[in-house]
Amino acid sequence: MKLSLVQLAGAEGRPTLVVGPSLGTSVTALWSRAAAHLGERFHVVGWELPGHGSGTPVQDPFTIADLAAGVVEAVDRTLGAVTFGYAGDSVGGAVGLQLALDAPDRLTGAAVLCTGARIGSDRSWHERAARVRSMGTPAVVEMSAKRWFAPGFLEREPEAATALLRSLQDADRESYALVCEALAAFDIRGRLSAIGVPVLALGGSHDAATPAAVLREETAAVPGGRFVELDGVAHLAPAEAPRTVADLLTDFFVRVPARDPVHEAGMKVRRAVLGDAHVDRAIERTGDVTRDFQEFITRYAWGSVWTRPGLARRDRSIAVLTALVAGRHFEELEFHLRAALTNGLSREEIVEVLLQSAVYVGVPAANTAFGVAARVLAEG
Repeated sequence: MKLSLVQLAGAEGRPTLVVGPSLGTSVTALWSRAAAHLGERFHVVGWELPGHGSGTPVQDPFTIADLAAGVVEAVDRTLGAVTFGYAGDSVGGAVGLQLALDAPDRLTGAAVLCTGARIGSDRSWHERAARVRSMGTPAVVEMSAKRWFAPGFLEREPEAATALLRSLQDADRESYALVCEALAAFDIRGRLSAIGVPVLALGGSHDAATPAAVLREETAAVPGGRFVELDGVAHLAPAEAPRTVADLLTDFFVRVPARDPVHEAGMKVRRAVLGDAHVDRAIERTGDVTRDFQEFITRYAWGSVWTRPGLARRDRSIAVLTALVAGRHFEELEFHLRAALTNGLSREEIVEVLLQSAVYVGVPAANTAFGVAARVLAEG
């Protein structure tokens, strides 16, 4: 999907910050005031939804993952293959979560505002899509004004509110409806623990569309995720509280830890060998006591040893199985037996490894190991 990028603030050469819009808004109307502050530290560019602002209207369905891929393609086409910080509101925030899953190597961090891993319901999105296709986007202006802004904002900031509502009225009806349908299909609640980039989530205390309490709970499922609730803000935080949002984003992206390629390589191998489900469970159980240990084994065991070229992964599995039998670490043996199958060992070869262990480690240990192996191999 080809998306449009808009230059918002700051000079090239500064760290790149890509910002994303909410449904019904142009990225300029939503982000211009916050970008004026962010431009002091970042090169701020925004992307447009299809048929919104300067975005080209579309007729074919797409997904949130397609939008995320389109953001990366637009950055590559315009700025080159740079890494960038990302911040998005509502559907723009959903795209940020998708980017964190699909393109973590491109992100320095993701800030997601007034959004969720699942927004609304299938029925509500399809009903809205049908209404807009029939009557155009002006049909949802009144509803959006009530949901977008906290009490008093329209009176305090009529110019900003008018620009946002005008961008809604001007949006292409079919493109708007297709975004609704993309949101109807979006649900990554079960994948939040797999996010490996720093995440900051901002929720509005008056946000009925994506309640702060739900976003807080979802952020807790993201390893290292941080949540901040914004008082007096509803659904369009960058427009409602531009200075506060800019300050929080600046602090987050300036302080975000540098990328650790060894840790990233280790996590990739760890997932490939042990499986996503096993690693996700380990991450979910991580707390203050075990966090440093999880970082240690990912970086050193998986990132520094398992990535070495001297042995194939199947050979490393043979060494690991033997060592675990010798150390009588039978709980670890269970999931490393599954890993050995993943790494290409056959059932017959696993039996041979355990027989070899019986000779050089001891029959009692091998006897228990064979019991564990029988359960694992019976799984099919």
